[in-house]
Amino acid sequence: MSTSSPEAVKKLLENMQTDLRSLSMECKKKFPPVKEAAESGIVKIKTIAARNTDILAALKENSSEVVQPFLMGCGTKEPKITQLCLAAIQRLMSHEVVSEAAAGNIINMLWQLMENGLEELKLLQTVLVLLTTNTVVHDEVLSKAIVLCFRLHFTKDNITNNTAAATVRQVVTVVFERMVAEDERFKGIVEQPPSVQGNTNRRSVSTLRPSAKDAYMLFQDLCQLVNADAPYWLVGMTEMTRTFGLELLESVLNDFPGVFLQHQEFSFLLKERVCPLVIKLFSPNIKFRQGSSSTASPAPVEKPYFPICMRLLRVVSVLIKHFYSLLVTECEIFLSLLVKFLDGEKPQWLRAVAVESVHRLCVQPHLLRSFCQSYDMKQHSTKVFRDIVNALGSFIQSLFIVPNAGNPAVVGALAGGSGSGAQGAAQGGPGTGGVSGNLTSQAAFEYRGTWIPLMTVSVQGSAKATYLEMLDKVEPPSIPEGYAMSVAFSALLDLVRGITSMIERELAVEEEAAAEFRETHPDQGWQPPPGVHLVWEEMVSACWCGLLAALSLLLDASTDETATENILKAELTMASLCGRLGMVTPRDAFITAICKASLPPHYALTVLSSNAANLSSKAYSIQGHSVQIISPSSESHQQVVAVGQPLTSQPQGTVMLTAKNIQCMRTLLNLAHCHGAVLGTSWQLVLATLQHLVWILGLKPGVGGALKPGRAVEGPSTVLTTAVMTDLPVIANILSRLFESSQYLDDVSLHHLINALCSLSLEAMEMAYGNNKEPSLFAVAKLLETGLVNMDRIEILWRPLTGHLLEVCQHPNSRMREWGAEALTALIKAGLAYKHDPPLAQNQRLQLLLLNPLKELSNVLHADIRQKQLESVLQILQSQGDSLGPGWPLVLGVIGAIRNDQGESLIRTAFQCLQLVVTDFLPTMPCTCLQIVVDVAGSFGLQNQELNISLTSIGLLWNISDYFFQRGEAITQELEREEEALQKQAQEKGETLNRPFHPAPPFDCLWLCLYAKLGELCVDPRPAVRKSAGQTLFSTIAAHGTLLQQPTWHVVVWKVLFHLLDCVRTSSTTADKEKIESGGGNILIHHSRDTAEKQWAETWVLTLAGVARIFNTRRYLLQQLGDFFEAWEVLLNHIQSAALSKNNEVSLAALKSFQEILQIGTPVKDSDKAGDAFAAMGVPPVLIDPLSASGPGRPLVRSDSLVERLTRYNGAELQAPPPGEESALEDSALWWSAWNTWYRTGTDSTRPPSGPAEKFSFIPSQPFLTALIQIFPALYQHIKANFSMEDLKKLGVILHGAVSVPISSDASPFILPSFTEAVLTSLQEAVLTSLDVLQKAICVGPENLQVMYPAIFEQLLLFVEFSCKPPQYGRMETKHVANAKYNQAEWVALNYVPFAERSLEVVVELYHKTACHKAVINEKVLQNIIKTLRMPLGLKYACPSESTWKLAVSSLLKVLSIGLPVARQHASSGKFDTMWPELANAFEDFLFTKSTPPDNVSIQEFQKNEAVDVEVVQLISTEILPFANFIPKDFVSQIMTMLNRGSIHSQSASFTEAEIDVRMREEFSKVCFETLLQFSFSNKVSTPQEGYISRMALSVLLKRSQDVLRRYVEDERLSGRCPLPRQQVTEIIFVLKAISTLMDSLKKTQPENVDGNTWAQVIALYPTLVECITCSSSEVSSALKEALGPFKDFMQPPLIKVQNGES
Repeated sequence: MSTSSPEAVKKLLENMQTDLRSLSMECKKKFPPVKEAAESGIVKIKTIAARNTDILAALKENSSEVVQPFLMGCGTKEPKITQLCLAAIQRLMSHEVVSEAAAGNIINMLWQLMENGLEELKLLQTVLVLLTTNTVVHDEVLSKAIVLCFRLHFTKDNITNNTAAATVRQVVTVVFERMVAEDERFKGIVEQPPSVQGNTNRRSVSTLRPSAKDAYMLFQDLCQLVNADAPYWLVGMTEMTRTFGLELLESVLNDFPGVFLQHQEFSFLLKERVCPLVIKLFSPNIKFRQGSSSTASPAPVEKPYFPICMRLLRVVSVLIKHFYSLLVTECEIFLSLLVKFLDGEKPQWLRAVAVESVHRLCVQPHLLRSFCQSYDMKQHSTKVFRDIVNALGSFIQSLFIVPNAGNPAVVGALAGGSGSGAQGAAQGGPGTGGVSGNLTSQAAFEYRGTWIPLMTVSVQGSAKATYLEMLDKVEPPSIPEGYAMSVAFSALLDLVRGITSMIERELAVEEEAAAEFRETHPDQGWQPPPGVHLVWEEMVSACWCGLLAALSLLLDASTDETATENILKAELTMASLCGRLGMVTPRDAFITAICKASLPPHYALTVLSSNAANLSSKAYSIQGHSVQIISPSSESHQQVVAVGQPLTSQPQGTVMLTAKNIQCMRTLLNLAHCHGAVLGTSWQLVLATLQHLVWILGLKPGVGGALKPGRAVEGPSTVLTTAVMTDLPVIANILSRLFESSQYLDDVSLHHLINALCSLSLEAMEMAYGNNKEPSLFAVAKLLETGLVNMDRIEILWRPLTGHLLEVCQHPNSRMREWGAEALTALIKAGLAYKHDPPLAQNQRLQLLLLNPLKELSNVLHADIRQKQLESVLQILQSQGDSLGPGWPLVLGVIGAIRNDQGESLIRTAFQCLQLVVTDFLPTMPCTCLQIVVDVAGSFGLQNQELNISLTSIGLLWNISDYFFQRGEAITQELEREEEALQKQAQEKGETLNRPFHPAPPFDCLWLCLYAKLGELCVDPRPAVRKSAGQTLFSTIAAHGTLLQQPTWHVVVWKVLFHLLDCVRTSSTTADKEKIESGGGNILIHHSRDTAEKQWAETWVLTLAGVARIFNTRRYLLQQLGDFFEAWEVLLNHIQSAALSKNNEVSLAALKSFQEILQIGTPVKDSDKAGDAFAAMGVPPVLIDPLSASGPGRPLVRSDSLVERLTRYNGAELQAPPPGEESALEDSALWWSAWNTWYRTGTDSTRPPSGPAEKFSFIPSQPFLTALIQIFPALYQHIKANFSMEDLKKLGVILHGAVSVPISSDASPFILPSFTEAVLTSLQEAVLTSLDVLQKAICVGPENLQVMYPAIFEQLLLFVEFSCKPPQYGRMETKHVANAKYNQAEWVALNYVPFAERSLEVVVELYHKTACHKAVINEKVLQNIIKTLRMPLGLKYACPSESTWKLAVSSLLKVLSIGLPVARQHASSGKFDTMWPELANAFEDFLFTKSTPPDNVSIQEFQKNEAVDVEVVQLISTEILPFANFIPKDFVSQIMTMLNRGSIHSQSASFTEAEIDVRMREEFSKVCFETLLQFSFSNKVSTPQEGYISRMALSVLLKRSQDVLRRYVEDERLSGRCPLPRQQVTEIIFVLKAISTLMDSLKKTQPENVDGNTWAQVIALYPTLVECITCSSSEVSSALKEALGPFKDFMQPPLIKVQNGES
């Protein structure tokens, strides 16, 4: 119910009347004046009530009178009356019916009561009611009322004192509240305050309104009083305490900051009065050093006084809190003082209250920000904010480091905490609760033996002080142990919490604004207001060092999980804030601290120590203490939860993890998880630490990179408590989640994460270099995890990620490599399998990017990596093979990047991939890749590790060629499309298109690549590969060659086939001749393949045969190429060099190929067919120029030499041939080219070695020579038209050479017939066949060929000579086959007899046919035949074979029977003149041979031989002598002499008696003699010459008889009784028979035919005959008798004869 309501007024009136009645009752006896006044007062009130409507106003007007009775009552000093009056007055006041005057009167009355010490409490109450209910009291009245209260405060009574203090406080408050109300009333009215003239008069406050003035005066006096000066306004103060004054000042400042901020006058007071006062009062505290004795200092220093000091600090807190903006400079001083109070030298209590004050500041982040802006950010200003934080840090450090003398409890604490700590507890010291013996249960800090308990001092975020509130204490309280630490700790935490939350709130607001701005202005960049960020950064940079130092120390010392959690949280929020502000150093420093705390003490980790070094090098000093980043103490009393192997080698071997380490690790994970985006480069620290922890805990990476607890076998030293064991899966899970959350990071942060992982991995690689210790795979595993979760933006991190993993793959440590490869291949596979948007098929660049690292792996040398690479290729092929598209070249490149040094298993895996590609994927890949497939397959063929793979890959090439064949059209179309595109690009760039075999169409190029690859394989070092490749190459060309366009054939011939032949030839000629030992022990190598050379020979054979076959089968096609003739020449050249190679197999095969290409029939192509042929080839008729239809519109290019040669052969100048003969002409050129090759081959292969035989191991084999010679007949058919004499001579040289070649002794048993059989070798057959072909050709050929006959004879006669004189082959020693023991002689001459004899038969036959030919006559063939036969005839028995001379004789007889008539016919021409002597010599050599018959000749044989001799003599008598007149005289005389010699028998000493009569050749002699005589006395003598010959012969005969007879008589006489030798007897008998024969002839002859000398000689024989009569032999006697008988006719000479003789 309000005081002005009618009921209240009515009540008031009633009460007042009651009070007045009571007063008059009390005063009735003693104080009548009072009683009267009271009664008149009643009347007055009634009157007022009756007259006025507004009773209260009326009452107020008359209040002086109304109050008067009560004042008088108080004046009585009677307690009862006084109490009654005061109560009444109060009632009036409470209804606000007291006027100013009345109030003054009341105050005066109260002053008197006060001075009399009456009713003190009631007085206070009255004053309070008076001042609070209305505002009538001002100026002096007010000051008097206030002084009254002050004075009551200093009475002896405790209750009064306290009540008065409370009243003063309230009154002071009321004064200021009035002012605030007054300001409110005048709020709208703007007054122009007059300018204040300096501070001339402190009391002139003319500008203030009444209430303000009161307040001003009051405040000013309070300052005066505290400063112990006289008040200006509060007159009548008797005494005052500073403590009370300070409290009042504090309450005013705290409760009415607005007053001071809004009114200049008050601000002035604050600056001019309050601050200097505070600073002055602080001085004893500043100067004081604990423990310094007063005597030492010259002037005694005033000791700090707790009550004042504490109150001052409270005032300072208020000043800073409210008036900071006014008192910037002053606050700087205050704060610096405050910082100084934390010094270790100050008393404990002072440090405690200072710390509480600092705590108060710490919970006001905005204030702290102001400090930062006002001081730290200004030049030449104290860095106040930094100092505060650093001071806190130093303070905490000092508590640990300096055991304080002021508080012995710290020392004694561990011993159960005696001393003042316990006392403090007894005194109700807050929060200690006694220190029990059980230390573990209590939260505490412990560092290097210093144990400090931790108390709950305040709720977080509010600074509830304990000692700053002890306003009643006069003595400094004892501070319980750990209190200061606890407050400082709270302060630190609140500071961090406040700053970070403030800045983060503002950051969030700014980010929102930025986002809005971007939405509205998408084109402009957002510019944040500049100042804000600077402040934030300055705040952080000012405080972080101190914070970090303190927090690290506390973290190390903390033994309580909650405390640890709080510290970690503080470090974490700071790190995150620094990160958000982009402040790298502090961020890294905080993170380093967390990291260090996660690891065991003294754990050597370079990343962290280097970082710490950076920090400590900045040497932050706090008040002279340099702040060290404290290194953890080792003896921390923590529960060890794990023991493990350190990752880097630590001094202490194994390392232990405590529960706190694990807690820190969790914070670290939390940091990375929630603040990953701001970590930037500190990812490295975080990850390095996690890596080490993971290692110590033994977590190992599993599939996909997630970590799993390792097996126990990892190391005997890893020990985990069950607590950790249960935690491990959680930690592993958080770790994985951490990397999964990387998908929410922005690109830059993600790059930081990747970079950090990479450099971490690099370190792990470094560490794994020197040793084979298990490497840390953390980084690699996490790179994999990060890659896998960021697949959707894989492009931005792919290069750094894979680039690094590729380096890992090259690491020497196998485990490391293995994981690198695992990670890389897993990423590639995942990348290819991921559903990208757009899909990979449409994003070729991404696909190639993904596949590229797979290719890069090929450069790694380690086999295990390549194995992994190839396995993943296999998997990629199996899963994504159909969609590789543009990635095929890369994949194929990987498969093909095999090298020989990589071992079999790798090559085998790669080959599996290739097989898969060839079998399944050829149709799906772009046709442009087919060429790569060919190359890759080829490279597998060329690898030398695994023969089977090489062979299989050749099979694959065959399959590929089949695929080309089947899909030819489709491939052609696609390739041509591609080609056009490429061509266009090339033109745009102005380059030429660069691809192998360029001018050929693309599909043909594909074939050419295939052929070229097979060609390479054909010269592989391994024979099996060569063989297989060769067969495949020639088969594919044969099977699919039809697909090629004609110009491509040109490339096939020159670049593929001839190139291959060149290579093979080179390799074969340089191949090693060393014997290859049987490989592998179980493989036997046939002797024909046991050297590299022999194996190459096989290749050469195959290749040459293959090329020749292609030339044969594709002849039409090839002939249409312009340079067929050159190709033909090259081919022949190859055949020649093969034929001349020193290997029998090759040379023989070359000749087979030669035969093969010579069997090609000349293609029939008349001129009228040319058009059809072109039409068939698809050339439109328009293009055919009838004059040069040598090929499709191409003139035949012919070398000059060819034309010249043709000219030469035809013997006339050739015109250009008409179109139809072109091909014939070209053919003849081809054949002549072949002939030249044949000739060169023949010449070189049959030319005998020049030096001694030892040097020349190679002599052509018989089969080779046979084949060579056998080629001639076929070849001749094509060249016979122009075959000249010169060519025939060339042929002769070769035939002769070939026949002369000996054969090696080990081959002879297979080639030579046994000596007894007269058989020709096939070579000899071939030679004769060749000659036979020739002679037949001449026979049917034109006349001009006949000149060749003599040459053929000459050749054959050379061969005939071989019968007696085998040919020499150079200077080579050959043994005759009969004497050759096979193992001694290296070379054996053939048995040439059958050959020579066969040749002789051919000669006879041929002569038979050609004797009358002019050339035969002119060239003296007959003479040559005779001359040749002379040799065997002369040797006779000395011939190597008996048959020879017999054949020679019979041949001679046959030839003469044909030739002599011809010779006689041409006698006059003189062409046969030289033949006759030759013939005579031949007869003589044969009939009178120098050789003796062999001993073993039987009589029958001898008789046969004699019969031959007789036959010759008969030939002479029938064919020669009868025609003596056509025959030169010398020849006839030679014949005569010969007959003569034959007719006189010459003995041979070697005959036995029994055979003698046979052996004497009596029959022969007889025939000779008869012939002689027949011609001697023949009356047919036509020329004197012949007669002369006969006569001469006769005289010789007679003379000889004379000699024989004489010698016989002589010997007979000398021998006495002894019979003479049988030969001599035989001889004499023969002579005697001859004489009787002569006598008979003379008797028959016409006497005129006999010469006179003959008679004389015959008669002269007579005496000698007579002497022989004495002989003893009966045979001689009977012969003698026959001889002597005819002489009776000579007893008297006829006259005629004598006359003739005389005339």
